[in-house]
Amino acid sequence: MSFQVALNFEDGVTRFITCAPTETVADAAFGVGINIPLDCRDGACGTCKVHAEAGTYAGGDYIEDALSDAEAAAGYALACQMKPQSNLVLRVLASSAACKTKPAAQDTAIATVTRLSDSTTSFTLTATPDFLPGQYVNIQVPGTPHQRAYSFSSAPGAAAGFLVRNIPGGQMTGFLAEAQPGQAVTYTGPIGSFYLRDVKRPVLMLAGGTGLAPFLSMLEHLATAGSAQPVHLVYGVTHDHDLVLIVQLDEIASRLPQFSYVTVVADAASNHPKKGWVTQHLDLAHLHGGAVDVYLCGPPPMVDAVRTHFAGLGVTPANIYSEKFTPAGA
Repeated sequence: MSFQVALNFEDGVTRFITCAPTETVADAAFGVGINIPLDCRDGACGTCKVHAEAGTYAGGDYIEDALSDAEAAAGYALACQMKPQSNLVLRVLASSAACKTKPAAQDTAIATVTRLSDSTTSFTLTATPDFLPGQYVNIQVPGTPHQRAYSFSSAPGAAAGFLVRNIPGGQMTGFLAEAQPGQAVTYTGPIGSFYLRDVKRPVLMLAGGTGLAPFLSMLEHLATAGSAQPVHLVYGVTHDHDLVLIVQLDEIASRLPQFSYVTVVADAASNHPKKGWVTQHLDLAHLHGGAVDVYLCGPPPMVDAVRTHFAGLGVTPANIYSEKFTPAGA
């Protein structure tokens, strides 16, 4: 029996390896050409220190100078000593280049293209890649030298799905308008440090526009894996027609009883029951006095405004994970 270990490097590149329970993570990585930095293999130098974001493992033998008891209690381990007891997600404290690896390019094809509204299109690929819920890939726009970054809106192991904002004159927008099933596409990844960690406390998700995509991936994963903690989403858009995939959110809520969500429309002319900005519709109860993990994805002004809003409330969440994006051509 072997386990899957996701190595997330400090530049956001993620590589998945297979590791036997009798094998150290460092040895398994080295076996596929990934050189996690180390100056010894005896647990004496601490160079190969990693942080376990998810999963269980045997920490092995090491000296206090290499890894303190406080570090071990906080989830740090030595790759040259640790052996997996389940699937793992590890944050490697080095870049992918330093570890002699890089994002993997994959050839695939268009499976479906769906125009969800005037502002948003979704598409799926035939590939069913491994990634961490919330991550993204760089997709080559066919027939051009350009790449575009898109977060997965699908769960790991399912047909890869994405949301795209329709930009007049945009290269990906133009490609998708004419794309046919079976058309070849190349992507590179997965990439990103914005991904769902182990859910150990309540979760608050804040999405702006097509920033909904990574949350759909996270929620689909949780709907399958289950969660004992409450998960709340505030989904904000500019105009009514920007609200998409509400049926999918309702379907997820039916499978994940701890999940709830609200939608917000900024347009003052909208008849939507909740108008304004996301920050105006943050229920203090969902902050749990700070005992909450916040995930935030949207345009830079929204991300900055939410962080400022928290500071003004005097509430410091246990963790804030954020990702800013600006659609190409916007």
